[in-house]
Amino acid sequence: MQPSERDQVLRRVMAALSAIQHPTSGEDVVSSGRVRELDVLEDGTVRFRFALQADDPGTLVRQARAAAEKVDGVQKVKIDISLPAAGAPQKKGPLRAGNVPAPTPNANLLPGVSRIVAVSSGKGGVGKSTVAVNLAASLARSGQRVGLLDADIYGPNVPIMFGETRKPRVVGEKGKEKMEPLDAYGVRLMSLGFLLEDEQPAIMRGPMIAGILKQFLSEVEWGELDVLVVDMPPGTGDAQLSLVQTIRLDGVVMVTTPQDVSTGDVLRGIKMFERTNTPLLGIVENMAGFICPCCGQRYEIFGRAGGQRLAGQTGVEFLGEVPLEMIVREGGDEGVPVVVGQPESPSAVALREIAERVAARLSLAAPAAV
Repeated sequence: MQPSERDQVLRRVMAALSAIQHPTSGEDVVSSGRVRELDVLEDGTVRFRFALQADDPGTLVRQARAAAEKVDGVQKVKIDISLPAAGAPQKKGPLRAGNVPAPTPNANLLPGVSRIVAVSSGKGGVGKSTVAVNLAASLARSGQRVGLLDADIYGPNVPIMFGETRKPRVVGEKGKEKMEPLDAYGVRLMSLGFLLEDEQPAIMRGPMIAGILKQFLSEVEWGELDVLVVDMPPGTGDAQLSLVQTIRLDGVVMVTTPQDVSTGDVLRGIKMFERTNTPLLGIVENMAGFICPCCGQRYEIFGRAGGQRLAGQTGVEFLGEVPLEMIVREGGDEGVPVVVGQPESPSAVALREIAERVAARLSLAAPAAV
């Protein structure tokens, strides 16, 4: 494309974008400063940065992309999205689901995977990995083809909880090599823990975390799966944002314990996924009560019904509660998920019912739009 042609395309794109107005303020996306660094490359690719504001509807970026793609001479559109800074003031009241969309993920990154479910929490120590492991094992035992990606980079516990110590094989022709997941209890597994030595710490910054997640998604031979379960690290940081920016998620399961210090952090996690337009499948209340094996008395060690109250507060479905039992810890340490090793125990029954509810939600919901 000649420079004169590029200038003409640039003017046409600018005019098309200027016609897109914010539904509340009436400002167009160009004069308001949302569209920045607009350029047209020699191959006809239009590239610009879109600076989202806290009160922007989820359709604004998609409108900008669609308008640019319709311009004569445009071959491709690439948008670099800047999310609102943490703590930025909001113009139009509280945030709601879909106010701030995640950057468009790659719809073709995992073509053989039908559904992708993340298991997340606001803080560590709530049994998130235990829920993820038993969710995956339960779905596999029900006949589903299941994979489990251990994205908890700093605390990769999936190898221990599945009793796997082998190293993944590398398969494929030269230049197109991929790692082959390990298989345990019918679940295909991949974890950084398989690649590290026993005492080797995972010391890395945010960009490295994003790179590892992308490698585990694009350079692993997952094959055909009905469900890929992703065990997320706790919090609302780089790993969570990298995931929603890289792949489409069909839903998130939030794990909490009953006490306020946990539910408060999980509430922040829920708001983060709402801001990135990610569906929430429901809330699991773990360690919901301890029944003494000697006397049968129930003790509410971590409080009572905090997850249920959080579900009522947020409107997110309550998927169920899992009692605090020693066999859950023992199964995790021994590498046998409780739904496999003690399938008739109260905790295993609760986890299996939660898995059934998650499966039902996934079958009712259409795949996440991209």
